[in-house]
Amino acid sequence: MGLTKLDRRNRIRRRIRKIVSGTSSTPRMSVYRSNKEIYAQLIDDQTGKTIVAASSRDKEIAEAKLPTKIEVATSVGLRIGQLATKAGIAEIKFDRGGYLYHGRVKALADGAREGGLKF
Repeated sequence: MGLTKLDRRNRIRRRIRKIVSGTSSTPRMSVYRSNKEIYAQLIDDQTGKTIVAASSRDKEIAEAKLPTKIEVATSVGLRIGQLATKAGIAEIKFDRGGYLYHGRVKALADGAREGGLKF
């Protein structure tokens, strides 16, 4: 019997987290994608603190009423990029959280690059 989708994602997630770790100068951008929403946060793993967070549930993004989930993910990426540059962060490490780098996760990453982040 094969792995379930969730087991497979958790296995990939653990493999990624062994390598990717954030610091205060280059935090880790963690992505969580549900069926309806998408979330991103910049985390300093040394102190265990979230520096900046953005999601599709934020007031500015939710009120925009964008037609597709891809456009919502792009706007979340732009928003986290803007918040990070305000906080003085220019470079990050990307943690896709076990999701394929495709679709909404890729759109979020591209939006973050447009927002001024380098990774």
